[in-house]
This record gives sequence, structure tokens and C-alpha cells, in this order.
Amino acid sequence: MIRAIVTLGAVLWAAQASAVTCEKLTHEDKRYTICEVDAANEDLRLFLNDKNGDLLGHFSSVNDALGHDDKRLAFAMNAGMYHDDRSPVGHYVEDGQEQMRVIPNAGPGNFGLLPNGVFCIREGRADVFETLDYVNQAPQCRFATQSGPMLVIDGELHPRFLVDSTSRYVRNGVGTSNNGARAVFAISDDYVTFHEFGSLFRDALNTPNALFFDGNISRMYDRANNRSDVGFSLGPIVGVVEDAP
Repeated sequence: MIRAIVTLGAVLWAAQASAVTCEKLTHEDKRYTICEVDAANEDLRLFLNDKNGDLLGHFSSVNDALGHDDKRLAFAMNAGMYHDDRSPVGHYVEDGQEQMRVIPNAGPGNFGLLPNGVFCIREGRADVFETLDYVNQAPQCRFATQSGPMLVIDGELHPRFLVDSTSRYVRNGVGTSNNGARAVFAISDDYVTFHEFGSLFRDALNTPNALFFDGNISRMYDRANNRSDVGFSLGPIVGVVEDAP
């Protein structure tokens, strides 16, 4: 009987742990933390403001808000560029409500380094779309955040990435599989170029489409490994939600 209970407990623990799998990975001599999410089955969401309209801004604030519903974060990271007031620079949808329209044109900074893209979470899947493709397909996203540049586009690196670039930052982003079942989030543990970061998603993570979220301010939350990066308030945050014990 004791053995059966222990076995059942192990199975339950494994099922809970499978919500997000995070691990360290070295690619081309650069170190990364990779978190893979089963987008077909896990509760993947975006967060910006609380129910009163106040900015969340921190992983701890998201956890506090989720706690009212007996939920908590299993994983999270910043998910797109924002203005000084933390409002999204580009398209943003939360729980089916559009809060910021799509920005299809070029502009200053990394966001305007076209092509950029949209990370879309919908029923049973998550996808990275190039922005104009997103506009043409008009998917019904429950959550969406626009950022840029695209890192990988249909299996190819962004055409503006330079092998010999000297621009290095801690960077984070997301890639998705063709069937939308895998969402793979990455943050660099070293300073990396766009070319190095894009190559990670194309060559090591095998995601045919991947999107840059941000650099320099990049942060991650990983409950299982006791990681919760702190700093200034963030804008959009992406996270996997689980039941609190």
C-alpha cells in the first residue's frame, strides 16, 4: 500500500512538473536558459494590468493577483517592448480584448526592424506570426503581443542579422513549432548578438518561427528552480499559470 501511494505521488508530481520544463543549454559557446511549454495543454497567458487597471509590472505582483483565484505562476518572462508608462509599443490583446492595435510599418529601434511579429495564444496552441501574415490571417487570439524583430522566419534568420555584429545584450524571446504545440522561451545567460540568438532558435531549438521580446531588461521567473529576476517595472509579461497547492 505504501509503495502504491508513493508511486501515485510521483506520478502526480511529474504531471505538475511537466507544466514547464526549464533547463540550461550552451549553443555556440553561449549559455542560455530554455523553458519549453506544452501550449496545447498548459494555461499560457499574458499580463499587463490588474483588475483595477493598475500596472502589474513584476512577477510578484502577477502572483499576488493570481492568488485571489488560488492560482500561481509556474514560469514567466517579459513579453514585448513598452513605452515609459509601460504601455505596449505594438499590438496587445489580453483575454480576447484588444488594448493596442497592430503596428505594421517600420519605425525606430529594434521593434521597427522589419519584419517584426506577433506572439499569439489561442485555444490549444501558440504561434509566432510575421506581422503582415498575422494581419492577413487574422487569427482569433485570446492573448497576443507584438514585438520585434523576428528572429526566425519560416526557418530562416532575419535578413538584417550580421554574423560579425558587436551589439551584445542579455536577450529573451520565444519560438513556436509549426503545429503550435510547442512554445519555447529562451533568455541568454551571456551577452549575445541577434545572429547568435536567432541561430539558437533555428538550429538548437528547432522552431521555424521565433520572435525577439527584448534585450538588456530581460528577466525570467522559474518557480521550480527558485528563479525570480527583479528590477524596474515591466510592461507585458507572459506566464504559465498553475493551481496553487
